Amino acid sequence: MSVPHEAKPRTTAVVLAGGTGQRVGLSIPKQLLKIAGKAVIEHTLTIFENAEDIDDVIVLMAPGFVPDVEKIVAKAGLTKVTRIIEGGSTRNETTERAIAALGEGLAEGEDRNVLFHDAVRPLLSQRVIKDCVDALDRYQAVDVAIPSADTIIVTRTHGEDGEFITEVPDRSRLRRGQTPQAFKLSTIRKAYGIAAGDPNFQATDDCSVVLKYLPDVPIYVVAGDEYNMKVTQPVDVFITDKLFQLASTAAPRQADEAAYRELLSGKTLVVFGGSYGIGADIATLAESYGASVYALGRSTTGTHVENPVHVEEALSKAYGETGRIDYVINTAGVLRIGKLAETDNATIEEALSVNYLAPVQIARASYKYLAETQGQLLLYTSSSYTRGRAEYSLYSSTKAAMVNLTQALADEWAGEGIRVNCVNPERTATPMRTKAFGQEPEGSLLSSEAVARTSLDVLLSALTGHVIDVRQQDPTAGAAESGFEQALASVLDRQEDV
Repeated sequence: MSVPHEAKPRTTAVVLAGGTGQRVGLSIPKQLLKIAGKAVIEHTLTIFENAEDIDDVIVLMAPGFVPDVEKIVAKAGLTKVTRIIEGGSTRNETTERAIAALGEGLAEGEDRNVLFHDAVRPLLSQRVIKDCVDALDRYQAVDVAIPSADTIIVTRTHGEDGEFITEVPDRSRLRRGQTPQAFKLSTIRKAYGIAAGDPNFQATDDCSVVLKYLPDVPIYVVAGDEYNMKVTQPVDVFITDKLFQLASTAAPRQADEAAYRELLSGKTLVVFGGSYGIGADIATLAESYGASVYALGRSTTGTHVENPVHVEEALSKAYGETGRIDYVINTAGVLRIGKLAETDNATIEEALSVNYLAPVQIARASYKYLAETQGQLLLYTSSSYTRGRAEYSLYSSTKAAMVNLTQALADEWAGEGIRVNCVNPERTATPMRTKAFGQEPEGSLLSSEAVARTSLDVLLSALTGHVIDVRQQDPTAGAAESGFEQALASVLDRQEDV
């Protein structure tokens, strides 16, 4: 006779958002500051919304700003957020309010897992969440920390003479604390209950409360992430925004070929730059799954993407013949190598017209069609978008513009349900690249078919506002990595890519 599996306790994420924006020079709480087009707290709440191990979310918001968070939650459709309440005047008071809210409605003897997380840590990984929840199967208290890369010194102030070192602790034993901090609700509630009797009680984090008032309870440490940074200082805003820009996202694959056919059958794709290379492969692949595809290019249909009339005519024809446009893809581009000072005006105008103005015009013309189907615009960038390359100044700068255009339009068009994404393939075997660089060693380039396959996955996903890296590697390798791990891992790779 099998033993019944004990039900896993409910797990609640408590997002602590009681801080102000004073240290970053703001008149609003820093968790409402926009980074990568969204409020910091929206990024954080979305992480927990997508976490399989989290059942519900409670937000403790700075007094007077609860309605702001309610609007964010409603607009973003964050269904796991069940309560938004005002925090206290101190971190301790805010945690006490959360504990009280969590205890409401619990049956006698019932317990639950709770993760306390700073709202201004919007780069939390799913791996850390899972590790914390898993650790609560064995421990009553869990912290998250990373080794200290810096030497830590202890100082003492001597009057007007300033600070002097009194101790240099062994760095190998020092850790930098992060959040979330995870507990059994009964444990953290008991610790705060005891602390309430201490007239000198004061703490800046919750693990220290357990450590002081429940010294017999071991506090397990989960390995954190370097990029799980806290937005506290003005420089943090810049760094976090840049990390979001660099972060790549993996588009989910469909279960099987039948799933692709089911999702693409009856849909209409308009592919600009569809004469050859990635665009042609997307068209062929989508057509094989039953989509109506309009592959347009200068050498096949005489379509010049830099000509707004040609773009509008192509879209109008596709809509007139099928009654819908679900996806608009632009893979058209030109790559001219040379020093800017030696580049003639015609070459400059071509690069700007094809690589920048054309996508802008395509986006404008596509809007009304994609709003009707709540479809997607898919653009393409290059690994050179992260840093301009000598002799590729026009190409790399226009490709950086594609990332910004993607992120801006994703935010601008969210209300209409239009998704906008950008694919970032590493060096790919295309006629454009061969023309610029000649023949390159076999196996050193990504195939255009692989990029086309990932492009379809992006089109069929719910992603919007993302940069999706396509790299020449085992598709299962690094599957557990977060977008930020992938971004950091690929920075060195991009030094050689164009």
